[in-house]
Amino acid sequence: MCGRLNVIDDPGVRELCEGLQIQLFSDSPIFSRFIRATNQVSIVRQIDGVRRMDNATWWLLLEPSVTDFKPSKYTSFNTRYDKLNVKGSAGYQAYRHSRCVIPAKGFGETEYVNNKPLHYHDLVAKDGAILLGGLCREWINKDTGETALSCSVITLPPHPKLMHIHSKASPLLLPLDMALVSLWLDESITDPIEFEPLLQPHIPYDLVATKIDKPSTYNFLGSEAICAD
Repeated sequence: MCGRLNVIDDPGVRELCEGLQIQLFSDSPIFSRFIRATNQVSIVRQIDGVRRMDNATWWLLLEPSVTDFKPSKYTSFNTRYDKLNVKGSAGYQAYRHSRCVIPAKGFGETEYVNNKPLHYHDLVAKDGAILLGGLCREWINKDTGETALSCSVITLPPHPKLMHIHSKASPLLLPLDMALVSLWLDESITDPIEFEPLLQPHIPYDLVATKIDKPSTYNFLGSEAICAD
C-alpha cells in the first residue's frame, strides 16, 4: 500500500464513525481527499475502556526534534504483517497493546517499475466507507516533556484482485463487524493469536478503483469495480 489516504467529509465516513461509538474526541477530525504519509490523520483507539478519536502522525517511528517530534529516517507509515510477531520490530509491542483503526473513504496505490511510477489508482468504497487496521504509539520527549502520537497501517500480501493495480502489498481492510472491531480495539487483549485470520488479503466491501494521472492533479483516466470477496 502506498502512502496516501482519502478521508473526505463524506456521509459514509461520518456514519462509520458514528457506528464506532466514539466516546471522546480529543481533536477535531481531519478531513482531506489527499492525506499523505507523515501528515496527521484521525485514528480511533481505546484507552482504559474509553473509545476515542485522536490525531496522529502517519509514521509509526518518531524521533525528538528541537521542539517536539519528527518522523524517523526509517520508513514506517506501513507495518508489514510478517513483522508483527518479530520481537524488537517497530510494531511488535503496538500489535499487542495499542491497535487502532482508521476510518476512511479510500486509499491510493502507486505501481512502480525500476523505482519509477508506472500508474496511479485511487480506491474508494462504492457505498459507505472503509476501515483500515493499524497500530499507534505514544511518545514523550524526555527533555521537553512534549508528547506525540503516531500510527501506521498494517499491510498484507497483495490481493489477487488488486495485483494489476499494486503488486507489492495490500492494506488490512477490517470488516464492518462492530463485534470484531471491539475485539481489535480492546487493549486487554495482548495475545493477538485470534487476529491471525485477519492477516490474509481480504476485500470485505465493494470498491471502485479509479486510474488517475497523478495524485496532485487528480485527472480521471478510467475506473473499474472491485467486488468484495
